[in-house]
Amino acid sequence: MNKAVFLDRDGVLNASISSNGVPKPPMRIEEVVILDGVIDAINTLKTLGFLTLVLTNQPDVARGTITEIEVNEINAYISSKVQIDKFYVCFHDDGDKCSCRKPLPGLINLAIKEFDVDVNRSFLVGDRWKDIETGQSVGCRSYFIDYEYNEPKPNPPYEPCKSLFEAVNKLKSIR
Repeated sequence: MNKAVFLDRDGVLNASISSNGVPKPPMRIEEVVILDGVIDAINTLKTLGFLTLVLTNQPDVARGTITEIEVNEINAYISSKVQIDKFYVCFHDDGDKCSCRKPLPGLINLAIKEFDVDVNRSFLVGDRWKDIETGQSVGCRSYFIDYEYNEPKPNPPYEPCKSLFEAVNKLKSIR
């Protein structure tokens, strides 16, 4: 079985665009800013033998403000900068009641099955309560990057951290 780090996209790999404390994804490649330390963190994860699997909600597709093609172009751009094994994307909005929208475990279960992932040796890093709850739902150790968004915090257990780079340094010491 493989070990993996499940990563949220916006706020973990690239900067979210914040409006009144509410994070929004970049809508164009020109808005994508890879966060400091992400390239080194991903390189370290790869050296340690982790798969890097991104789980991302992109409801703006369902809302009609961006297309699946544009989201996939942004994902490809991020992959050109950092080594991502695969992106798993939910294009639905909350009202669609799909099983792939975090915090429901559809995306993470798909990734676990597709890559034969051992969740006991794997981790999740996210910046929103939905990310952390997704990791918790499958028994995965979770790291929460707290940007003080204007939304609820996740319920414990989770490990607080300031960045993906810090999360990777913490997980190196416990692996």
